[in-house]
Amino acid sequence: MRNINNLDFEPEITYSTARSGGPGGQNVNKVETKVLLRFNVEKSELLTDEEKLLISQKLKNMINQEGELLLTAQENRSQIKNKDIVFKKFLEALESALRKPKKRKPSKPTGASVMKRLKSKKTHGEKKALRGKLKDF
Repeated sequence: MRNINNLDFEPEITYSTARSGGPGGQNVNKVETKVLLRFNVEKSELLTDEEKLLISQKLKNMINQEGELLLTAQENRSQIKNKDIVFKKFLEALESALRKPKKRKPSKPTGASVMKRLKSKKTHGEKKALRGKLKDF
C-alpha cells in the first residue's frame, strides 16, 4: 500500500460552501461556513486502477452517480477550519479504504480449555445416561 499522505490531491479536489444548519444565530444565517469536498475517483490521475476499484467498492455510500466522492464539514464557525477538517476526513477515508485487513492466524485451544470441554461433555453424558430405564435385578 502506498502512503496516501505523500500525494498532492489539491488539483483534483473542488470545494464549495453553503450555509451551515443548527444553532449559531446570526452567524449561521449570514456566513457560508459549511464546506463540501468533491473528488472524482474515476478521473483521478494520482490513483492506480486497483486503488480506484477498492475506493469505489468500500466507499460506495459516499460516492454519487457521477463518480464523485462527497464529504462535508460544518463543525466549526470558521470556513477555513472546516476546509481543513473535511480534507482530513478525505485522507482518513482513502486510507481506511485502501488498508488491507490483517490475515487471521488460527489459535490452538489451551490445555485447560480442552480439559474443561471434555469434563463438561462427560457430565452431560452421565446426566443423559441417568435418564434411561431402570434395570430389574
